[in-house]
Amino acid sequence: MNGRQLRTRFKGAAVVVAGLLALTACGGGGSDAADASAKGDQGGDKAATTRSVKHDAGTTEKVPAQPKRIVSVSVTMTGHLLALDAPVIASQATPPSVITDKQGFFTQWSDAAAKNSVKVAYQGFEPDVEKVLALKPDLIIGASSGAENAEKFYDKLSVVAPTLLYRHDDVSWQDLTARLGKDLGLEKRAAEVVAAHEKRVGEVKTAITVPTQSAALVRDNQSAMTVFTPESAQGRLLTSLGFTVLEPAAGKGQTQGGRSDFAEFSQEKVADTAKDSSLLFVSHTPEEITAATARPVWKDLAAVKDKRVYDLGLDTFRLDYYSAGNLIDKIEKAFG
Repeated sequence: MNGRQLRTRFKGAAVVVAGLLALTACGGGGSDAADASAKGDQGGDKAATTRSVKHDAGTTEKVPAQPKRIVSVSVTMTGHLLALDAPVIASQATPPSVITDKQGFFTQWSDAAAKNSVKVAYQGFEPDVEKVLALKPDLIIGASSGAENAEKFYDKLSVVAPTLLYRHDDVSWQDLTARLGKDLGLEKRAAEVVAAHEKRVGEVKTAITVPTQSAALVRDNQSAMTVFTPESAQGRLLTSLGFTVLEPAAGKGQTQGGRSDFAEFSQEKVADTAKDSSLLFVSHTPEEITAATARPVWKDLAAVKDKRVYDLGLDTFRLDYYSAGNLIDKIEKAFG
């Protein structure tokens, strides 16, 4: 064999070896390839480097078993991820408002974001794929419900990195936390977060006196009134604290997309809907609550006359670990 043949043969062998090394490094997300990639030279088992994850937009292969650079394309999901100590490097932000900091991060977890050096990926509700790409994520997490629903961008985002999308409107934050913990390999932390919350609920439940009347969880939209049902995240939390949450009359209000967590009623039906329930306002400023209860359709309600009107805080429209804790603090202060 001459020198030229030897060089050619050596190059071919190098290509094969490089290909095998690359295959081993990539793994295969829940497949036989992933199992094979988890084997050492001596046949010993090692933890798989990737996994297959079923989420609300499909099933994603090759999700890192231990992600290092998560980009959140949902400002709602970011709070859940931070509570899990997930490695979030950047997040979608909303236009700044009374419920956010100056960057557009929700106030209930903005301190946690700053502590973890979370950057603003982009501002707005539609994912900026180019900006996400520039952040070099190894995992993208977003929502498949709400204003930041990213389902129509799923294919584009999946080209950048493995992408997982979750609904957050029809599930409790505890269940969503547990699901994220399982999918991200953070089961232990998820259990700790939920256990800490449940412990706090138990402590406050024994320390407060709840009204004998039902609690109407309401939001004044000026043209209508939103009532959160016992099935809502807010309703479930109040129930766990011992409250009887008002169940609005079926068929009397308007729901959206078959949702069971809230219904909307015209202002003319405020009295018929709330009746003598105590009024617990969700996501309002004190000034907005004063203005609402001063309107003719509100001011004669028994709760207004008896001063059974309570402010649950601006951050209670969507609950995560942080805002749920803030709501509990409000309840303890008001009813303790």
